[in-house]
Amino acid sequence: PAQTGARPTSLNAFSVDSIPGALPPVGVFDPLGFAAKADEMTLKRYREAELTHGRVGMLAAVGFLIGEAVESKTVLFNGEISGPAIGQLAQVNPLLWVFLGAGIAKAESMRAEIGWVEPENVPFDKPGQLRDSYVPGDIGFDP
Repeated sequence: PAQTGARPTSLNAFSVDSIPGALPPVGVFDPLGFAAKADEMTLKRYREAELTHGRVGMLAAVGFLIGEAVESKTVLFNGEISGPAIGQLAQVNPLLWVFLGAGIAKAESMRAEIGWVEPENVPFDKPGQLRDSYVPGDIGFDP
């Protein structure tokens, strides 16, 4: 694990070792030492980005597996979708893109409302400030 600065002095103080995702026996996996160079808010933003991108990657992998498993065997798209999963999304009705975009926009706006301070309440030099009480990745939903 990367070496960190001073240890917390109270029970509720921030510690890089207690950030979500730091699990024994490995602890914080940080081979390039980003955690040692980051303050608390920066490290929380890094962790939020890491968790978000990980979730998107897991959903994409599931989508590929499902696409390969149900190729032309479902009534959802009238059996018109065929070929390898990498090309299936381009074959769906364009209306799906509207619903997909709306779903992504809704999910992102909910995540922003939960985790980030409203832009009008953030100092000019600290854009994208997370709420003090927000734990990275905790959006009230645990799949």
